[in-house]
Amino acid sequence: QVQLVESGGGLVQPGGSLRLSCAASGSILRINDMGWFRQAPGKQRELVARITLRGDTNYADSVKGRFTVSRDNVNRIMYLEMNSLKPEDTAVYFCNAPILGVDGWKDYWGQGTQVTVSS
Repeated sequence: QVQLVESGGGLVQPGGSLRLSCAASGSILRINDMGWFRQAPGKQRELVARITLRGDTNYADSVKGRFTVSRDNVNRIMYLEMNSLKPEDTAVYFCNAPILGVDGWKDYWGQGTQVTVSS
């Protein structure tokens, strides 16, 4: 069974840093693009960063210059390095990827990890 599992969230002060991880596991044949999304209370889920299989990246304007997405294709892990965190970065962060498994291509989401930026 294919699944995505996030980790690394927590409480951090403004200006601080966190690194999130998203590990893919199960009967996986291929993963192309992977992405990080976030959802704050009362708001829609939004794209934070995306990374292609070969490492091309794009970011939401609100996180450019502060967040960095990367991936380890061998171990099937995606990371999100978050620096200079602001209170408005507080949200549940989700990883997402279309994954080719034995049953074909399906879109998978992790369960989410809470990031709270507060003094």
